[in-house]
Amino acid sequence: MKTVVLSADWSPKSEFRLGPKDIDGKLTYLGSKVWRNSRLSIEEKDIPKPGATEALIEVRACGICGSDVHMAQMDDQGYIWYPGLTAFPVTLGHEMSGVVVDAGPMAINKRTGRPFENGEPVCAEEMFWCSFCRPCAEGNPNQCELLQEMGFSVEGAFARYIKIDARYLWSLKELEGKYSGNGLFLAGSLVEPTSVAYNAMIECGGGIRPGDNVVVCGAGPVGLAAVAIMKRAGAAKVILSEPEPARARLGEVFGADLIIDPTKEDLTQRVLDFTGGLGAALYLEATALPDVIWPQIEACIWDGKYVGATVVIVARADMKTPVNGEVFQVRKARIAGAQGHSGYGTFPRVISLMGAGMDMTPLITKKVSLDEVSENIIRLQSDRNECKITCV
Repeated sequence: MKTVVLSADWSPKSEFRLGPKDIDGKLTYLGSKVWRNSRLSIEEKDIPKPGATEALIEVRACGICGSDVHMAQMDDQGYIWYPGLTAFPVTLGHEMSGVVVDAGPMAINKRTGRPFENGEPVCAEEMFWCSFCRPCAEGNPNQCELLQEMGFSVEGAFARYIKIDARYLWSLKELEGKYSGNGLFLAGSLVEPTSVAYNAMIECGGGIRPGDNVVVCGAGPVGLAAVAIMKRAGAAKVILSEPEPARARLGEVFGADLIIDPTKEDLTQRVLDFTGGLGAALYLEATALPDVIWPQIEACIWDGKYVGATVVIVARADMKTPVNGEVFQVRKARIAGAQGHSGYGTFPRVISLMGAGMDMTPLITKKVSLDEVSENIIRLQSDRNECKITCV
């Protein structure tokens, strides 16, 4: 079967030190410090055979994530942009949905409590947690000490088939009847990025009280999903900061009450004016440009009347965030880091939200074939007109 593979050279920077969970020449938690000269290719691989607890999935839809783009994108020294867990070469793709075509006898479907049957529509978590290390045991699977990630360190879903342990699979039966034709699988492929936003805003950020205000910086898929989730959660005003007109228009679709172009307007002043000087209870940094956006967020917190705001960092960036501790001390504010989507029933809740009418499919602005994935990963390095490009 055809697969989209990313390869790169193991070429550590001088300041890199092999960590306790890194594997020399193969795997690192600091991708942008190690991997150089990334290359995309189409390669033939065998169809995998599922083990006792695994299911074989025929992939019906898989979105291109910003992480895929940044793993293939290089700086002026040839190092990849993506700063996180990576092991190359690897088949890319993790925002997936599909149909079970084979399953082991112990591949249990959480919907039925019985082994998966052929034909079950499913999506999958991207983060493969072990369940028995201390972080997992304490309810923090995204911080698993033996973490593997689909399409980052183990085989991904830009392929016709993928095998996945049943513990990471979630049924999409709840969406049947809500979407017609391939729409079910397009929606299913968006469960993962929407769950990243849910985990950031609700689980890591602590959520909001109905009537609170929210500021979302960055209208990528995760930022836009955060807008939709916060409106469902009862936010009085959701303010979106985004300079790209095409993505800003999508903000309106998902319920943003005010959209600011930070390259043309003073973000802080617009937020304070729109909220009567209050500011926001919850801020999301989803731009991966902390040096640009962070001073503006801090100004909103410092000049606003709201005490105890939370800023959630969800975008991955190699550069350091320029934090002024005085702002957070005086205004009793806090910073929350958010990685991934697993834990606390995030996936089933997002699926239920979709089933109840939270339609995320407007995120998909272009559909491509498997043969077109590589060129569109490259395209997204500079073209922000498209939001989510999905392989079907």
